[in-house]
This record gives sequence, C-alpha cells and structure tokens, in this order.
Amino acid sequence: MSEYEYDYKPERKNRNHPVLTAVLAGTLGLGGGFAGGYVASRTAAKTPAVVYTASESGTSPTATASGTATGMTISQVAAKATPSIVEIVTEVTGQTYGIWGGTYTSNAAGSGVILTADGYIITNNHVIKDATTINITTYDGKQYPATVVGADAKSDIAVLKIEASNLTPAVIGDSSKVQVGDTAVVIGNPLGTLGGSVTNGIISSANRLVTIDNESMNLIQTDAAINNGNSGGGMFDGSGNLIGIVNAKDSGTTSSGAIIEGLGFAIPINTAMDVAGQLMEYGKVTNRPTIGVYLSQVYQSQGQYTAGLYITDIIAGSAAEEAGLQAYDRIVKADGQDIESYSDLSAIMLNKKIGDTMDLLIDREGQEMTITVTLTGTVE
Repeated sequence: MSEYEYDYKPERKNRNHPVLTAVLAGTLGLGGGFAGGYVASRTAAKTPAVVYTASESGTSPTATASGTATGMTISQVAAKATPSIVEIVTEVTGQTYGIWGGTYTSNAAGSGVILTADGYIITNNHVIKDATTINITTYDGKQYPATVVGADAKSDIAVLKIEASNLTPAVIGDSSKVQVGDTAVVIGNPLGTLGGSVTNGIISSANRLVTIDNESMNLIQTDAAINNGNSGGGMFDGSGNLIGIVNAKDSGTTSSGAIIEGLGFAIPINTAMDVAGQLMEYGKVTNRPTIGVYLSQVYQSQGQYTAGLYITDIIAGSAAEEAGLQAYDRIVKADGQDIESYSDLSAIMLNKKIGDTMDLLIDREGQEMTITVTLTGTVE
C-alpha cells in the first residue's frame, strides 16, 4: 500500500464472544492488493438523469482569494450543498478462527452525495465494501436503509438507493474545468460523528496521479481538511457545484520524518458520474477496456522466477487469448514503459479505451518477445 489511505472511519465493534475483545480491537481492513485482479481501465459512459449546472458547457466560475465565486461566499456554498450530503453507517460481519473463533460485527462510517430526488446516492466503494447493512441519515435527520445498486472497486465508486422522495440532489459541475487555485469546499461526516461538517481550501492539483492500494487513479488534490469519515462526501467549487467525490488523504510523516499536512484527494466528478451512470443502468461497469488476464506480483526473485508482474491465467475469449499471451508470461514493458508492478500497468491503462492497442514486451521462459494486444471490453 502506498502512503495514501482512504479516509474511511471504522467505528465500534460488537462481538458475540467476550474473549475476542483484545484480539479483534484493530480496525477493519480496506481491501488488499490487486494481485489476481482483472486488468482494466475506464472510459466514458452514460450519466443518469441528475441535475447539472447550466455553466457546465461554458467556463468554470473563477474563485477569488476570499473564497467567493460568482458572488457566493463559503457560507452560501455550504447552504446550497450541505442538504445533498448524507451520513453512511455500515455493518460488516466477519469470522475469526482458532480456539476462540467466532463471528463479530464491525460498524464503520462514511459519507455520500444525493444524485436524484428519489434517492440515488453516490459514495465510495470502500465505504460500503462487504457491508451486511447500510443505513443513511439525511440532512434533516431522517434515517433510511439503503441497498447497493452497483459498486466498482477499480474506480472506488458505488451507487446506493433509498426509498425517499423530494430529496435535494447536488448540482453536478464539470471537473474538466477545475483549475489550480480554485476554491474547494469539502462537506462530509468526519470521524463518523460530525455529519455536515464543512471545510474549505483551494485546488492544489487538478490532475494528480495517485496510487492507492496498488491502483492508479487521476485525482483532484486539495488542502481542505479531510478526515476519516469524509470518504464518499462531496468536493464543491466556489459556486456550490459538485466537482469531486472525496476518497483519500495523506497524513502522518514521511520515511524521512517530515510531517504531512493538507493533502486530500477526490475522484473528479466527470469520472465518478461516468461510472455511476453505468452502475445505475447496468449494475456494473460495461465499457472498460481490458487485456483479459489475471496477474500476480513476485516481489523477490526466487528460483526460475524473476521479481515482476506475471500473468497467472488467461480469460477465455479475451484480447489476451486472441493475441497469444500465456500463463507465466512476465510483463517487462507496456508501450515502451517498464512494468514492475500492477500499479505501473494500471497507470498506463488509465488512458486506454476499447479498440486501442498495447505493445507488451513479455519474458516467456527466458525469451523476450513483443505481443500486440487489441483491447476489448469486459469478457463475461
């Protein structure tokens, strides 16, 4: 895992075996690496019938140093956007083994953003991953059980549905117009107990390549305060339009001891809505280009295997099968770039679409060869 982490808030744990208290006091993990993952990338998709800002096709609002844009103060932005933010509490049931084995439940908290008046909500996949129950609290204090419409681990986006009406959907902005120095207003549920909290800052980078849990993502960077529990909440521009879904932060110290401050990240709303539209229509992402292989990382050379990224299996009917890739091929380069890990390959796939080609230099039993793969959509 990189230095970056999801800003997700595990809370109290309830267990059905009292002896487990000391053993299971740690926080709930947020997923592992992507060895064995299905190699893929994202492309444009349909978007649901949500509210878009009228200035989406024009220029973005210009924020001043005082935190205003098109005449709006931070308090006005908060008044417009806060009713669209929800608190999310999930429950996950786990199993432990051994002499004191038993089941346990773990509660965790995050945030979400209302997309439609009838109850579609966007959040992060890692907020609701493995949840057995999901409960939503809206701005007016009403509580609703939620169901998962669809979730996508690669983009870290999920869509939930509650049975409600007359909700206040966020106005969707255009993240492609975001510029460094623009106002950034973050609203969410930090610490899982402070719903509707508002922090503000600026856009520090409009397109930062970040690796989280071995997955490469192009994210918006901000210095607005982000804490555990903000995951899935909204990043808004100076006009109160939704420009990102908060998903990560960096905190603590570097390996050299330098203190890390003011590093928060959000998934650009254009990317998030591409995925959300597919999840709402199909329950999954359908137009992501793939090579069609499963992968495994060898971290240290051992025996006949050199450290690197290996193909462990080929998906039947995939681009990889058509191109002649084989299990145990080691990927040395992709489009001329060195490949040492899944995240290296993931970063290249970010800019690919279905029908593009990729030149893979592979090592097969000590012999290097270049194989050109024409990327296809997901193979069922």
